[in-house]
Amino acid sequence: MKSLHKILAISVLVTAAGSAMAADQTVVTDEGVSTFSFFKPAAVRAEVGTTGYGGAISWSANPYVGVTLGYNGGDISWSDDLSINGSDYDLDMDNSLAYLNAEIRPWANWFYMAAGVGYIDNDYGLDRRVGTNASFTVDGSRFNAGTTGAQISGDLSYKNDLAPYVGIGFSPAITNRWGVFGEIGAYYNGNPSVNLNANPAALGLVGDDGRTLGQALAAEEREIANDNEYEWLPVAKLGVSFRF
Repeated sequence: MKSLHKILAISVLVTAAGSAMAADQTVVTDEGVSTFSFFKPAAVRAEVGTTGYGGAISWSANPYVGVTLGYNGGDISWSDDLSINGSDYDLDMDNSLAYLNAEIRPWANWFYMAAGVGYIDNDYGLDRRVGTNASFTVDGSRFNAGTTGAQISGDLSYKNDLAPYVGIGFSPAITNRWGVFGEIGAYYNGNPSVNLNANPAALGLVGDDGRTLGQALAAEEREIANDNEYEWLPVAKLGVSFRF
């Protein structure tokens, strides 16, 4: 929570500083010439994507620079399974992500580049069920589930206090107040923590390389903890916005 409070404090300071510097200026729009004022570019938006669903508030110091503070959460999942090292697990996702981004519009139009920081607390419940006498692979070792079958369960979580973010997006206007937006990017939050376990009857199964299932699961945990593939958390989201 301390990190989240830091994000909120930073956003207040940025907004206050921008308000002090902003001045009315002439802007050419599709409708003609209008006046841009720091009272007008405030906006709220609703969004949904790979990091959950939620909303954000935005404020623009001028047509080129703005800041956005938002939150995504919930148990939304775009896929019912997750592949880790070639092993497919049923996925139960629980997202919690607060973020603060600076948005740069180099041409003062619908295209923008985003850079910022997120407070990430995402959890993924993992479950894998193997039927009786079925073969399956863990960490490259092939096992036979035998007459009792096997159930592998665990969790994977990203709990980095603060993670840097980069992304690009578009936010075309539909009317002078309503608009839509889309954004893709990624958080660099290091490797997730992961725990994998199996039912007691299956832990002693021996694979084709001589390892037990328990040993293979422990090795897979270590590999995930040191694999660059899992250091980045991808982001893709869509939404609608309303500008004041």
